[in-house]
Amino acid sequence: MASRRVSSLLSRSFMSSSPSLFSLRGMNRGAQRYSNLAAAVENTITPPVKVEHTQLLIGGRFVDAVSGKTFPTLDPRNGEVIAQVAEGDAEDVNRAVAAARKAFDEGPWPRMTAYERSKILFRFADLIEKHNDEIAALETWDNGKPYEQSVQIEVPMLARVFRYYAGWADKIHGMTMPGDGPHHVQTLHEPIGVAGQIIPWNFPLLMLSWKLGPALACGNTIVLKTAEQTPLSALLVGKLLHEAGLPDGVVNIVSGFGATAGAAIASHMDVDKVAFTGSTDVGKIILELASKSNLKAVTLELGGKSPFIVCEDADVDQAVELAHFALFFNQGQCCCAGSRTFVHERVYDEFVEKAKARALKRNVGDPFKSGIEQGPQVDSEQFKKILKYIKYGVEAGATLQAGGDRLGSKGYYIQPTVFSDVKDDMLIATDEIFGPVQTILKFKDLDEVIARANNSKYGLAAGVFTQNLDTAHRLMRALRVGTVWINCFDVLDASIPFGGYKMSGIGREKGLYSLNNYLQVKAVVTSLKNPAWL
Repeated sequence: MASRRVSSLLSRSFMSSSPSLFSLRGMNRGAQRYSNLAAAVENTITPPVKVEHTQLLIGGRFVDAVSGKTFPTLDPRNGEVIAQVAEGDAEDVNRAVAAARKAFDEGPWPRMTAYERSKILFRFADLIEKHNDEIAALETWDNGKPYEQSVQIEVPMLARVFRYYAGWADKIHGMTMPGDGPHHVQTLHEPIGVAGQIIPWNFPLLMLSWKLGPALACGNTIVLKTAEQTPLSALLVGKLLHEAGLPDGVVNIVSGFGATAGAAIASHMDVDKVAFTGSTDVGKIILELASKSNLKAVTLELGGKSPFIVCEDADVDQAVELAHFALFFNQGQCCCAGSRTFVHERVYDEFVEKAKARALKRNVGDPFKSGIEQGPQVDSEQFKKILKYIKYGVEAGATLQAGGDRLGSKGYYIQPTVFSDVKDDMLIATDEIFGPVQTILKFKDLDEVIARANNSKYGLAAGVFTQNLDTAHRLMRALRVGTVWINCFDVLDASIPFGGYKMSGIGREKGLYSLNNYLQVKAVVTSLKNPAWL
C-alpha cells in the first residue's frame, strides 16, 4: 500500500489503460447468474473484529446517553443486530457542546503551536495505519461495502487526508497589506470556535476525515454526529485520536438520530459553525435551523444526479467500464455517482449491449469475501427505496436490460440494474436513487447534451468520456457542476476541492478551500506615527 497512490485506488481512469472485453450475455444467462449469486449471499462470514466502543465520546471519555437509551446497529448482510449503541439526544448534545466550548475557551488546543497540533495529527495518521484492518472490518460490517474496498482504499485515504491537513496546520496565516494612509494593516486567521459536524452513512470514515481534518488543523473544537446506520468506526477512530494526544473535549462524538441529535447541533446557540453531508431535503432543514438559532456558518454537501457523457468518438469498451464504475461503485451509494449516462446515438446500441453484459458480470455477495465488487445496500429503508425506483422505471416505459429485483432472501442485496430508452422526465432520470441502477439516455450533439445535463436541480459532478481535446474543454466549462472528471471518475485526492452548484450544496470540502470553512478573518488596523515608509 505504501508505494501506491491512494487516489488511484479509488478512481478509475482510461487515459492509457486497456480494459478487457466482455462477452455479451442474454437475460436468460443473466437470470441463471443471479440465481447462483442469490445462493452465495445466504451464508455470511464472521467479521474479523470485535465491537468494543458503543458509548458516546464526550470530554475525552466514553459515556452512556443521559436517557440510558440505546439503538441497534444492524448487519446489512442479514439484518441482524451487531451491537446496541448509545442513543444521544439534545441533552447529550448539550453535554458535548459544553465540553467542546470549554476545550476551546480554556483548553490547550487552540493555544498550542500549530506545529504541535500537526504532530498530533501525524501521530493519529500513524495509528490509523497501525489499526487499518480493524477499522476497515468495522466499516464493512456496519455499512456493507466490500472489505477489500475498505482495507485497501478507504482507510488508507483516511490516513492520507489527516496527513494532508497535518501539513497545513502550521501554514495557516494572515496577510499584511498597504493602506491609503499612515496605518499598519494586517489580517489574522482565527479558528471559528465550536464546529458541529453531521456525517452520512455511505462513506462514514472519509466524510469524517473531510470534516475533522480541516477543523482540527485550524484549531477548532468539534461535536460530531455519526449516521445512525453506521456509528461504529467513528467511535474507534475517536479513541485513536486521544491515543495520539488530542486533548479532552476537542473532538466529541454523539451517535443518534437526525431529528433529535442532528437537529440539536444545527440549532444550538453555542455552536459556531455546522457542516452537513447528506440529502438536499435534510440540508434545507439544517440551513433553516442554523438561521433561526444564532445564524451560524453553514457548509452543505448534498445530493447529486451527475451526468456521465459518452461522446461519439468513444472507445465503447473503455466507456462502458468507466461508466459502470461511475455508477455502481459503493453499491451506487455515492452522491456524485454518474447516475445519468448520456451516450451519443452513434454508439448507443453497442454501449447498451455491453453495459448490460458488464452488469451481469458484476460480482455481488458477502462483502467479506475476496473478489466481491458489490455488497448489500446499507439498510432496509434504502433497499426498499431503490426497488421502488426500479418499479417506477418499468412503469414509465424504460427498457429493463438487466437486474430489477432483490438478490437472495436475506439482507439488502439488489441485482445490478440497467435501464435503456430512458427519458429526461422519468423519475429514474431526475431523482437521486442512491443505488445500483444505471439509466442510459441517448443524445445527438453537444448543444443538446449540455442543455439536458444542466437541466437538473443538482450540480455536484459530471464525467466526460472523449478523445477530443476541444470537446473536453467545451464540456468542462459548460457543465454547471462542482467537479468535472475527464476520462476518469471519482478521483478524490485530499487536495482536490469537492462540492456542488445549485441544490448540491454550499461551500467546498477538501483541499485548501476547506480551511476557509473553519476560520474567521479579522482585520487589524494600527495607526503609525512618523512611519519610515508606507
